[in-house]
Amino acid sequence: MNINAKKIGVSSAISFGILWIICSALVHFFPDPTMMITEYMLHADLSEIVWTLTFSSFSIGLLAWSTLAGISAWLIASIYNRL
Repeated sequence: MNINAKKIGVSSAISFGILWIICSALVHFFPDPTMMITEYMLHADLSEIVWTLTFSSFSIGLLAWSTLAGISAWLIASIYNRL
């Protein structure tokens, strides 16, 4: 069974873009709870770190995460199809 690598890549990019928007909204509206959740997820003390969410950091993060997710999913599907 072959997987359409292009469709998987595009759908992954869109999915990660949606998740980035949701995450950014949570950081914007609820900075303390999201920092606490991040500390638990990373098993780290991030009390010295302050969230910085500007329009440019939001946009660059959205582009970067979506692009990397799309390329990664395309690569996985392409390798899967060759095995």
